[in-house]
Amino acid sequence: MVSKLKSLGPGLLFAGAAIGVSHLIQSTRAGADFGFGLLWALFLINCIKYPFFQYGPRYAQATGESLLDGYKKLGKGILIIYFILSIASMFTIQTAVTIVTANLASSLFGINLNLTTWCTIITLICLTVLIAGRFRLLNNLMKVIIVTLTISTILAVLFAFLKTEHTISIQQQLPKNKLEVAFLIAFMGWMPAPLDISIWHSLWEVEKLKNSSTFRKIRLFDFNIGYITTIVLGIGFISLGALIMYHTGETFSNKGTVFTNQLLDLYNKSLGNNFGIIIAIAAFTTMFSTTLTTLDASPRALAKTCSLLGANTKLQSYTFWILILATGTTLILTLLLSEMEALIKIATILSFLTAPFYAIINYKLITSKHTPKAFQPKHKLKLLSVVSIILLISFSVWYITTLL
Repeated sequence: MVSKLKSLGPGLLFAGAAIGVSHLIQSTRAGADFGFGLLWALFLINCIKYPFFQYGPRYAQATGESLLDGYKKLGKGILIIYFILSIASMFTIQTAVTIVTANLASSLFGINLNLTTWCTIITLICLTVLIAGRFRLLNNLMKVIIVTLTISTILAVLFAFLKTEHTISIQQQLPKNKLEVAFLIAFMGWMPAPLDISIWHSLWEVEKLKNSSTFRKIRLFDFNIGYITTIVLGIGFISLGALIMYHTGETFSNKGTVFTNQLLDLYNKSLGNNFGIIIAIAAFTTMFSTTLTTLDASPRALAKTCSLLGANTKLQSYTFWILILATGTTLILTLLLSEMEALIKIATILSFLTAPFYAIINYKLITSKHTPKAFQPKHKLKLLSVVSIILLISFSVWYITTLL
C-alpha cells in the first residue's frame, strides 16, 4: 500500500485539472437549486465518461506514448483538429479559471487589489512554479493541494450538516423547464471535466514513466484514486449547496466571479466567519489547482502536437507555449474582459460538441492494433464505452436543440 501511495501523481494532476468551475460553481449551484436531487446526474455522467478518461493512462502504460502519439497513428488529420480546437479554447479557459481564482484570493487574503492585478500575480506564481520545477514540482505540489482540498471540503460539509435547520431529502429530480434542462446539460457536460483532459493525463503519465523501466503493466490505482476524488468532492460541493443554500430564496449571478463572492458571503453568514474560512480555503485551493494544471497541460499538449506534426523547433518548445498562454491570458484580461461571458460560452459549446469526438477516437485507439492486446479493455468496458458514446452524442444533440 505504501508503494501505491508513493506512485500517486498523474491521477492527482487529473483531479486538480478536473476539480474547478464544474465543482465549485456548478455543483454548488446544483445543490442550491435542486438540493440533493441531481446526485443521479453526477453519478451517471461520471460513469459515462470513465472509460475515455481511463484510456489516457492505459494507453500510456501500454506503449510508453501519449494519446497524441496514438492519434498520429490513426491519421495526422486528428492531430490537426486537436491543435485547432486547443488554440480556439485554451486562452478563454485559462482566463476564466484565473479570474475565479483571483477573486477568491482577494476574498481570502483581504488584500484590496484590482482583478487584473490579482490575475497577473497568480499567473506569474504558476508560471514560476512550472518553469522552475516542471513536472516534478507540479507532481509534488498537487499532492499537498488535493489533500488540503479534500480535508477542508469534508470539514465544511460536516459543519454545514451539523448547523442546518432544514429537513434533508435525497429525492431525485428531473429538470423540467428550458432553463433547468440547459443547466442540467451544462452540469453534466463539465462534470468532472471536458474529455480532452484525457490527453493531458496521458502526457503526465508518460512524463512519470520516464523514471520507470517497468511501464508495461496496467496500473490504474493512481487514476482511480484521482477519479474517485473528483466524484467525492462533487458530492461535497452539492452537499454544501443543498445544506446551506437550498430553500434560502437567494438568487445567484450567472457570472462566475460575482457568483463566488455571493457564495463565500452566504457561507460566512450561514456557518459563521470561523467556519466560513474553511470554505474559502477549499474554494481557493480548488481553483488554484485548476489554474496551475491547465497552465501546464495546454502548453505541454501543444508542444507535443507540433513535434508530431513536424513543426519548427520553436513551436515544439513547452516554454514557448506556456509563455504564449500566459501572455494571451493577460491580454484577454486587459482588452477583452467585458467579452468574457461570450468567450466562455463559445468554449463551453466547443467542449460539448467535441466530447463524442474524443470519446470515439480514444475508444478506436485503445481497441486498435496500436495497443497491445493485453492492455485493451475487456468486454464489459468495451460495452460501456459504446453505450457511453451513444449517450454523449445524444447529449450534444440535446444541448444544440436547447440552445436553438
